[in-house]
Amino acid sequence: MRTRRMIHVIATATAAGSLLVACSGAGGSSSSGDGESINVLMVGNPQMEDIAKLTKSTFTKDTGIKVNFTILPENELRDKVTQDIATQAGQYDVATIGAYEVPIWEENGWLQDLGSYADKDKSFDKDDLLKPMVKSLSGEDGKLYALPFYGESSFLMYNKEVMAQKGISMPEKPTWQQVADIAAKVDGARPGMKGICLRGLAGWGELGAPLTTMVNTFGGTWFTEDWQAQVNSPKFKEATKFYVDLVRKHGEAGASQAGFTECLNAMSQGKVAMWYDATSAAGSLEDPKSSKVAGKVGYAYAPTVETANSGWLWAWAWAMPKTTKKADAASKFMLWASSKEYEELVGEELGWSRVPAGKRASTYANPQYAKASAAFGDVTLQSIQQANPSDPGVQARPTVGIQFVAVPEFQDLGTKVTQEISAAIAGKTSVDKALSEGQKLAEEVARKQK
Repeated sequence: MRTRRMIHVIATATAAGSLLVACSGAGGSSSSGDGESINVLMVGNPQMEDIAKLTKSTFTKDTGIKVNFTILPENELRDKVTQDIATQAGQYDVATIGAYEVPIWEENGWLQDLGSYADKDKSFDKDDLLKPMVKSLSGEDGKLYALPFYGESSFLMYNKEVMAQKGISMPEKPTWQQVADIAAKVDGARPGMKGICLRGLAGWGELGAPLTTMVNTFGGTWFTEDWQAQVNSPKFKEATKFYVDLVRKHGEAGASQAGFTECLNAMSQGKVAMWYDATSAAGSLEDPKSSKVAGKVGYAYAPTVETANSGWLWAWAWAMPKTTKKADAASKFMLWASSKEYEELVGEELGWSRVPAGKRASTYANPQYAKASAAFGDVTLQSIQQANPSDPGVQARPTVGIQFVAVPEFQDLGTKVTQEISAAIAGKTSVDKALSEGQKLAEEVARKQK
């Protein structure tokens, strides 16, 4: 049943756009030359760009396996990987997916069990993986269907120099009202600087992720435990209006087109004083080669209202479609990419702050990483461990998930609703109208689930 629904959901999705980065070729064709080649599809985040640069001189050199990387922006990646795997096209041997896709796709029989590969490779040390990550990437049968590349929660990042300039002391655990008040005070603290960056780019995993954590802590939810749609409920509306008002008043320029990548650039270049987003961004912010604010950023827990915690839980992870004919080569790449060995390589070659962390206990016990992540490591680890996908709000939920609802239809629902909210950020519609339209869509999903 879920398979049919998922294929229907992705049937109307737009095919992915342009190829941003390629290594040793791209697309579905194998590379020429000696040795086997595999095709890897992954999201265009800094950690993925790092591995694309490091693979040829290390993994390929050692194994003879050539890796053809296709790297796409998050929204395009989600469309592309869903189409490829759901339709059994078989273009890719490895793809990056996350906690939302794994349980749904495993139930549909689309993914290879990777736990057995990890168990056979003693150097991989499967027991070292953080338990929240293992649980989020496992199926109902308890088997591991994706290997985490890096894990994350969410937190508030802020420019310490700007706060000091304005005489502001950031609370360790701020409320959203405190954040809004601070955003107003620091807006314009420097020429062209805005108070805060919040994602405004439509997409269930773009704008939808931070917005849903805000909805949760304001006391709202997409659905009640018995599948009553709540998109235009008072608490959902209150949170959404707060989000839209905050980004419209004190957010980044062109907010309706700003996703993770754009906010990372804005924060790292000193164009915004604060940013609420993924904990995985900290490594890039602390890299002096690419960030103007390295060493000047403070980190606070995800802002709250009615809940004790509000950070999300996510892992970008390597998955192997059952359609691959190169399981052995693909598994070797994935085990290497998620290994302690790869983390050591990144630390030595690129700097320890850029290690794809958030997945292994040993990472946080490593003195070199601990030193490089002194400003954000503990907050990141605590945020991951405190995240509770089974109970993220003030009421019971019909499925697990903090920043998403774990049903196939949410991919389409979340994207369409955030398109309306993004339009509200751009001033093209109102929040009331956006959520009224969203409620109708959510009610359709609810009817299918009952």
